[in-house]
Amino acid sequence: MCGRFTLRTPPALLASLFDLPQEPDVLAPRYNIAPTQPVLIVRLNARTQRRESTHVRWGLIPSWAKDPTIGARMINARSETVAEKPSFRAPFKRRRCLVPSDGFYEWKKEGKRKQPYFITVDADSDTKNASDRPTSDANPFAIAALWEHWEGADGSVLETCTLLTTEANELMKPLHHRMPVILDPEDYEMWLHHDEDPIYLSNLRHLMRPFPSEQMSVRAVSTYVNNARNEGPECVEPL
Repeated sequence: MCGRFTLRTPPALLASLFDLPQEPDVLAPRYNIAPTQPVLIVRLNARTQRRESTHVRWGLIPSWAKDPTIGARMINARSETVAEKPSFRAPFKRRRCLVPSDGFYEWKKEGKRKQPYFITVDADSDTKNASDRPTSDANPFAIAALWEHWEGADGSVLETCTLLTTEANELMKPLHHRMPVILDPEDYEMWLHHDEDPIYLSNLRHLMRPFPSEQMSVRAVSTYVNNARNEGPECVEPL
């Protein structure tokens, strides 16, 4: 699964990497993004057919839901069944998006406590020494996600999202049997493109695969991150 992640990448670099017309509204580096909090997404504007960024709440609320608290239980969607599940099949057809990140956490039970681990994607050789990266391991990537528009009976409106997961790769298996779906940059356009054709949607399945272990790194970090209220570089410092 994916229950916490980071976004420490400067807005200018995010705009460049995700082909955005303007820098996203990111006020400060985030080291401990948790469910029900605002998260940055990149999606295709249906009117202009251009990419845009916005913040939505993490935890998808289906458009038909009566109670918005259901979103707290829908922070992840299994990629294997996302096209069939009633909560996810409509946004899978029409509202796919990217969630920029530069690292995520997973926990492993060790004795009587749960030890947090921080997982990152290694930098490409041509960008490894980029001067505008905030830290040596803040290498941005995109998690495949879905967003949804919900309207309450009182006229309130919420936009929310869920992160897709797949089976764990060899690096992740010792920690958890699931991991987020991390997309290659060359696949961003295909994932975002508005096309409800069943054949097109079926072809998206090959994108929802485990990311290669050899392109990722993992390290144990302090239990400081266990509390969702804690923020700052202390969350990602290695033990």
